[in-house]
Order: sequence, then structure tokens, then C-alpha cells
Amino acid sequence: MKGIWLENRQLELRANLPIPEPPPGEALVRVLRAGVCNTDLELLRGYYPYTGILGHEFVGVVETGPEHLVNRRVVGEINAACGHCRFCLKGIPTHCENRTVLGIVNRNGAFAEFLILPEQNLHPVPDSVPTDVATFTEPLAAALEIQEQVSLGASERVLVVGDGKLGQLVAQTLALTGCDLLAIGRHREKLANLEARGIKTGLADAVKDRAFDVAVECTGNPEGFAIARRGLRPRGTLVLKSTYAGNLSIDASALVVDEITLIGSRCGPFKPALQLLAENKVDVVPLIQACYPLREGLAAFEHAQQRGVLKVLLAMEY
Repeated sequence: MKGIWLENRQLELRANLPIPEPPPGEALVRVLRAGVCNTDLELLRGYYPYTGILGHEFVGVVETGPEHLVNRRVVGEINAACGHCRFCLKGIPTHCENRTVLGIVNRNGAFAEFLILPEQNLHPVPDSVPTDVATFTEPLAAALEIQEQVSLGASERVLVVGDGKLGQLVAQTLALTGCDLLAIGRHREKLANLEARGIKTGLADAVKDRAFDVAVECTGNPEGFAIARRGLRPRGTLVLKSTYAGNLSIDASALVVDEITLIGSRCGPFKPALQLLAENKVDVVPLIQACYPLREGLAAFEHAQQRGVLKVLLAMEY
């Protein structure tokens, strides 16, 4: 099969990769679409020493697996857990001590014609959800994880920093809570996507110091972190949604003095994400900027790395 291989921070389109053979309890999935994520780009820059097929946002069709899923479109949770470590026994498989992670840690990913995942990781895609739209299930679930970690309602003032792919999804999902929301970014055309849904937006100068109860940092750069931090009131909550390729310098004393709660946030619930897509409560179509065939995958990565680009998809060919 064809696939996009990462090794020593270099990408290569390989045409002779073996089709994976699923072990007991896992399913073979024929990939239809896959999305290029900022984490993929950070892996390319050396965020984590990964070697293998990249990609973790996907929609596919089950070729072999449980009968109720065979020939159905599915999306998949990316953490493959062992089931018996202390985190698995506590019902927290995303922190399994022995986990592999699709396209990120010791498991080949979705930028290929086939992948394998545990059967329990797979979720059927409702017939009403187009394949391109369903590709956003994983990042949308990650956006919803914030609501699993922080209680939000009409009384909270919330700041979202970043108008990129993740920032757009975070802002749309947080808006559904009824909180007093401000989303800021650098690109008027991107912010217009959120304004069209009634979300208040602005540039960095719209952020008043020490005015927000919760700030969500979605840029993955030090400037975004600084904006989110200065916007927080004492005893506020700072949520980090982005991976950082480099080190981040912080004023730890100020975090102590202001008693700031710092929360890392990543993978989230798939079923609510699929439900939002099925009910059209989140609009992801404006976020799709290009779709490349797998054979042009290296060009897709070049496009995705351009400043200001939103979602780039890969379409598999059969």
C-alpha cells in the first residue's frame, strides 16, 4: 500500500508498505479521508521522535472486524490502551501507561490506504454526515474535552486565543455552553467564520488584562500563551490545547501569586462530537481549504505548513 512515512524529520511517499494485519481484537480499516493536523506538523519539526506513517484524523471503512461494523464508515479514537494498567482500570485509557497512539507513538497512522485500531476505538459515522465533515471528529472531540475538564456556563467569561483549525472548533463548541465568549486571532477572514455564527471576535488588542475566568490557548506559540495568561483574573483557569515543539518560558511566580489553575487538554469524547456534526451544530466546511490525493501527499504537507492555512485533507484512491 501507499503511505506517507516520517523518519529523521523527513517525509517520504512510499508505495510498497505492507498492508497491516490486525491482531485479535483489532480491525482493518480502509482509509477514505485523513486530515493534516498541527500535531503532524510538530512531529515533522521534531516534537516527538516518531518514525512511521503519520496521521490520526481519519474516516474509513471497516474491511475486517466486528460484524456490526464491517463495510461501515467509521472514525477512531487514537489511543490504543492495554486495558490492565492503573489508568485503564480507572477508566482513563487516554493515559494508559502502555498505550500506542495512531500516527504519533509506536503505531502507524492514517496517511496510508489502510490502518488498524482496536475494535473498541471505532465509532460508526451517521449516514447524514459527509465523509469530509466526519474527518473533523477527532479534533472536535479534543475541543469538547475542555468541557469535560472545566465547568462552563453563562456566568463565565471565556477567552479563546487562536483562529486556526483547533481554535475555530474550540470557539464553536464553547459557544454552545452559553458562556460570555471572546475569540481572538490574527486573520480577519478566519474570524469571520466565527462571527457568522454569532461569536464575538477580535484581535489581540481586544483582550483586557485580568478580565477572564477561563482562557484557552490554541496557538502553540509563546505569544499566544502570553495573551491568554494576561487575560486571566486571579484564580482563573488557563487551558493549553496545543502541543509545543520547543520549550515555553513562563513566570511561575505570577502563576503562584494569582493562584492560576493550569490544565493540559488533548483527546476527548467521540460520541458527542459525532452528534454535533450530525445535528449541524458545528460548521466545519469553511475550514477545509484543500483536498489532495494521497499520491500528492508531500504537496499537501507543503500546503498545510503555509502560514494561515486551515484544514488540508488527503483522499485515498482505489
